[in-house]
Amino acid sequence: METRTNTLDVKKIRQDFPILQREVHPGVPLVYLDSTATSQKPAQVIDAMDRYYRYTNANIHRGIHVLAEESTADYEAARQKVAQFIGAESPRQVIFTRNTTESINLVAYSWGRRHLNKGDVIILTEMEHHSNLVPWQMLAQERELRLEFIPVTEDGLLDLTAYPALLDFKPRMVAFTQMSNVLGTINPAKDMIALAHQAGAITLVDAAQSAPHLPVDVQDLDADFFAFSAHKMCGPTGIGVLYGKKELLESMPPFLGGGDMIKRVQLRSFAPNELPHKFEAGTPSIAEAIGLGAAVDYLTEIGMDKVESHEKEIIAYALERLEEIPGVKVFGPEAAKKGGVASFTLSSIHPHDVSQILDRHGIAIRAGHHCAMPLHEKFGLPATARASFYLYSTREEVDKLADSLYEVRKIFGM
Repeated sequence: METRTNTLDVKKIRQDFPILQREVHPGVPLVYLDSTATSQKPAQVIDAMDRYYRYTNANIHRGIHVLAEESTADYEAARQKVAQFIGAESPRQVIFTRNTTESINLVAYSWGRRHLNKGDVIILTEMEHHSNLVPWQMLAQERELRLEFIPVTEDGLLDLTAYPALLDFKPRMVAFTQMSNVLGTINPAKDMIALAHQAGAITLVDAAQSAPHLPVDVQDLDADFFAFSAHKMCGPTGIGVLYGKKELLESMPPFLGGGDMIKRVQLRSFAPNELPHKFEAGTPSIAEAIGLGAAVDYLTEIGMDKVESHEKEIIAYALERLEEIPGVKVFGPEAAKKGGVASFTLSSIHPHDVSQILDRHGIAIRAGHHCAMPLHEKFGLPATARASFYLYSTREEVDKLADSLYEVRKIFGM
């Protein structure tokens, strides 16, 4: 496939992704437009994990034989790569978790239980993924906390005129997504964090959608906590990242108990390990961490500024094509204010039917509420269809999506 972008050689990039070469039905090539759910993996990541299992496989931090030392070195090298990728001051601030969800739960349970008490306020937004709603709801029920929400406007932006009034409640925590997985909205994280700090609040950024698609720098943002997942950024499933400011992480009790998170254990007491090991109990996802390190290498070599630029071009073209189709309504802001996500409805056709018909054409999109039920309720929708794009997406794939949506209309007699 050819691409018109001047920022990336997408044709060459696509050759790195084995799955993009397959046919999902006889004679029907895959058109993968579901990268917001999970991205595809380049051969470089697959090979790195394969090498670990073939030649290095051993547990880490515990053995003194060659395989254990090599595994430990590779695992900790991945942590260093992640720290550099997000601009962390030290790799000790990078905690490996299972995913963004676990990272946010870690903060809610460890920091939240230590610092939040009856009547304390947490500010969230109406566009949050369930992963950044439910942990706080559970904690609020347990501790009798108060949840407040920054509203979403009709055009899919946060109503930041309401934010200062919410900050007057003196919240202890402000937690929000940097980029919506439904609307694609890119929120002004740096400004929101600065205002939260002025009000005396700690901040958590859900970066599940931003870290894979935008250049990020946690020190420039001044984020207190920053959470994301490997599988959305060309890496494997089963591993995520929590970044935290050192003084906050050191003040928090362990999240899970077991091996490796301890410095000393007696029958009736224990002393926790130092960062980051205090929060990594038991045998970790070693191969997955190595795969994440390879994904970081891959994205770094390409350049996140180029990834962002390419996605801006693709989403602008996608919105142009989608909006020309009768009956299509796209949700969220204009292309300049969003990432590579287009959630839409097509007349009265249920998004599940749209998705199923598109699959016949080899097009993989997502249909449903995308783990954001309150946001869909805000817009009076049971579900939307969602096409999402990444560094390997092309204009030709957008054209195939548009052409296939015309076919959907014909099937339904429109």
